[in-house]
Amino acid sequence: MNLLSYGLLGLLARHESSGYDLMLRIQPFWQAKHSQIYPLLARMEKNGLLSSRWIQQSDKPDKKIYMITDKGTHALQQWTHESVSPPVTRDEMSLRLFCLWLADKGSAIRMFEERKRHFNHRIAHLEDYLGTIPAENLSFGSQAFGDYILVQKGLLNAKAGLDWCNMVLKMLAGDVQEQQNPFMLKN
Repeated sequence: MNLLSYGLLGLLARHESSGYDLMLRIQPFWQAKHSQIYPLLARMEKNGLLSSRWIQQSDKPDKKIYMITDKGTHALQQWTHESVSPPVTRDEMSLRLFCLWLADKGSAIRMFEERKRHFNHRIAHLEDYLGTIPAENLSFGSQAFGDYILVQKGLLNAKAGLDWCNMVLKMLAGDVQEQQNPFMLKN
């Protein structure tokens, strides 16, 4: 079992889904393609971690719906007891920033403006989603609790990213007074 397998089981523990729907639902957490998801679903079904049924559709091809089994739920519960791996950063912008000294200032500004738009869109989306989480059941053990703290983490990260973009754009505009080390954060 790899991390994507556990992620798919986690989604199926909430409600049954087609492989395509699983691919869409996992994207906020983990980048995965059809070519990764469908073989894992077949393997997990073969190993008894999930089951499936076919739904006939008149206007589209029939679709296969997957459900987690008791064995799958047990595997997912066991996984929650394991140590968490350190976070992995895989961001194209970080690689580009490593080479930023080769870019012209206009390209750098565009890159940071694009990232600002991304963070603003993400913040708006997460704040909208936050409004859908029932506030009356934010106790540990409820799905709402996990959703709430995950959305809060996303909001904090997006707001920090937005602040960072604004800081760099000010530096690019020449508004930074501290020429010795403009990266020192003030307390």
